[in-house]
Amino acid sequence: MENQDGQRAAPEYQTSDSRDDAIVDAYILEAQVGHLFRRGHQQAKAMFAERIGEPKLTPRQFAALVKIREHDKVSQNLLGRMTAMDPATVQGVVRRLSDKSLVTREDDPDDQRRTLLRLTPAGRRVIEDAIQRVGVMTHDLLKPLSAQEREVFLAMLRRVVVSSEERRPRN
Repeated sequence: MENQDGQRAAPEYQTSDSRDDAIVDAYILEAQVGHLFRRGHQQAKAMFAERIGEPKLTPRQFAALVKIREHDKVSQNLLGRMTAMDPATVQGVVRRLSDKSLVTREDDPDDQRRTLLRLTPAGRRVIEDAIQRVGVMTHDLLKPLSAQEREVFLAMLRRVVVSSEERRPRN
């Protein structure tokens, strides 16, 4: 079976506990969502690295700075939740941003156990410059799609991501 682009299309699969040789025989790597997500992620990561400039930020550092800028002050715990980073990862990201003098920590006046993160003036300049350089990446990555297709694709992708997060077991 071929799709509209003349490529072999993936068959519709039934979920089953028993082995189905037809599924194994018809398996096409290039039609698998995980493979396509990985390839799309590789393209986005390469484009991000090409555009980010100095100082070199990782996508996670970029996301953290964007969210801190958006909220002005944020706890490390909330930052991790907003950027889909586990506690150990967000801790390392924040430490590196702090080492680069892009964020500061200050005591939360409402909760002495909590520290709030805030952009330094240098951090604000860095993230605003970075947003200028990478801000049109979504448009560029999805250039093969029409404006309407981009809108539908992003809406469906958000649904898949949210649904996956809701199904993930919580620790």
